[in-house]
Amino acid sequence: MTSSFDTATIAAPPGAPRRTARSGRGGLKWLWGAVGLLVVVVVWELYKLLAPADGVLIGGLRVLPRTTDLAMPHVWDMAARFLAPVTSAPGARPLWQEVALSALLTLGIAAVGWLVGVVVGIGLAIVMQRWRLAEWGLLPWIVLSQTVPLIAFAPIVKSWGSRVQIGAFEWQDWMSVALIASYLAFFPIAVGALKGLQSPDRIHTELMHTYAAGYWSTLTRLRFPAAVPYLIPALRLGAANAVVGAVVAEVSTGLQGGIGRILIQYAGQASGDPAKAWGPIFGAIVLGLVAAGSVALLGVILKNYRRVEVSA
Repeated sequence: MTSSFDTATIAAPPGAPRRTARSGRGGLKWLWGAVGLLVVVVVWELYKLLAPADGVLIGGLRVLPRTTDLAMPHVWDMAARFLAPVTSAPGARPLWQEVALSALLTLGIAAVGWLVGVVVGIGLAIVMQRWRLAEWGLLPWIVLSQTVPLIAFAPIVKSWGSRVQIGAFEWQDWMSVALIASYLAFFPIAVGALKGLQSPDRIHTELMHTYAAGYWSTLTRLRFPAAVPYLIPALRLGAANAVVGAVVAEVSTGLQGGIGRILIQYAGQASGDPAKAWGPIFGAIVLGLVAAGSVALLGVILKNYRRVEVSA
């Protein structure tokens, strides 16, 4: 029989193995991410090398793209173009800087939309958790709201917003883009928050009742901490959706300066400069990763409640 002294001496500190395991898993994720990126590059170049120039045709229908330099530039050509100036004009900024500035503008608008989506989504989740009748009435409409195509919805929002004027306040075009971004962001947040708020076991809610805890005390001390494993993935998905909504809305509303606008602008120049059109595409991909990854900072703050994450 092992004495308490021996057990205390042999046992490692409780937090040490967990931290080591977490750091190892984090490094493994980065490694697999780099391997995945390398695989994409290799597959791209192998397909360009081996596939026919006109693509793969089955029954007269093209199922895989052409491999010409116009359709699929080499990876190194795209990288070199990313470092070159946007135009041949003297003093023109490099393409990466132009993409970065546009991405920052879109990121700021998407962040505003995400914050609005967080407030609306969590607010709806609280209402639906509090009253079952509200869940029955609201949840189907929340799901159906995501079937509206943004291409048709964005011009309507811009048209309505242009008529909004309260005193000295005047609606700006970027606000329409932020509103559309929030429209995509609130859905996963509302669903994930609702599942999280409903996740505490009945024994825990009854324990709060025995302590004579009111609804708001139970909400803040029991339901919200229990909802964190559901809410963090939902917030990540909402951030990515906000970026998608902002990019699509910029294209639909014609907002200048964002990455959605230069996507269309550079795509029109692809026939003469095919590698240039891929610059904002890569910028949009990085923008989505940054937006979703930023939520990880919130996850670090709430790490004590993130024992297990559950997909929304």
